[in-house]
Amino acid sequence: MKVLHVDTNHPLLLKQFEVLGFKNDEDYSSSKEQIEHRIGEYDGITIRSRFTIDKEFIKKAKNLKFIGRVGAGLENIDVAYAKKKNIFLAAAPEGNRNAVGEHTLGMLLSLFNNLNKANLEVRNGKWDREGNRGVELDGKTVGIIGYGNMGKAFAKKLRGFDVEVLCYDIVGGVGDENARQVGIMELQQKTDVLSLHVPQTPETTGMINNNFITAFQKPFWLLNTARGKCVVTQDLVTNLKSKNILGAGLDVLEYEKTSFENMFDDNSLPEAFKYLTKSENVLFTPHVAGWTVESKEKLAQTIVDKIKERFC
Repeated sequence: MKVLHVDTNHPLLLKQFEVLGFKNDEDYSSSKEQIEHRIGEYDGITIRSRFTIDKEFIKKAKNLKFIGRVGAGLENIDVAYAKKKNIFLAAAPEGNRNAVGEHTLGMLLSLFNNLNKANLEVRNGKWDREGNRGVELDGKTVGIIGYGNMGKAFAKKLRGFDVEVLCYDIVGGVGDENARQVGIMELQQKTDVLSLHVPQTPETTGMINNNFITAFQKPFWLLNTARGKCVVTQDLVTNLKSKNILGAGLDVLEYEKTSFENMFDDNSLPEAFKYLTKSENVLFTPHVAGWTVESKEKLAQTIVDKIKERFC
């Protein structure tokens, strides 16, 4: 099979495809329109987040047998139309779930102990112990929305703490020894820390809004290592100001560009985001929760394994 790679990935992806007898072509610079003109030559394509594989693109990919998304989700692919065309879709949530679990826990502990704030203050000659007094995770209730690969990985990381872990998911029967599955009302009644681990879908886009937040029975900490558009930023700011939300760890943002390797244009930042950047109880990372040395290899290997199982 002839495969086009439009995003750089771990070298093993190319090497192992070659071993399988595939012919690899790499194009990391041509525009989507330029690639559309020749995608009909290829049996497969691998991509991260460089552009959207929409219906029109798929129509021109007349020989396409598989799309390998070297990442956790498929939101940049028209999944329904691809399936209609019998194109095999391979994502790799198994590849970076451990990285996401570790990163989410790291953000939580940093927020609870003011690590980012204290680090900056000490570097600037300020020694403020009382202003950096932390809170402990033990005794808290952690609520997880979305209990798939990522949610389960985070719950597993919490096993060393004296916490109650609850999970909510639209799929029933997903709870396990690390988290008890509950309805949304119980989650909103008990949660001290809320962590999002959902894909971006019409149902999850904008789900963390003012109505959702104010339904919680007590103030909580918010962690989002899932998708930025799941949280309405203006509503997050409103509830940070009212202290319904005590703090937030955000690896993803509503305003994030399609490729998270791009930087923001400082001249066009929304006011809500500017507020977040000035908030000491908000911690940012640039969509790197699943972005470790180890996960880069595991993501690529997962794609190879799935393609090999299907076609070889």
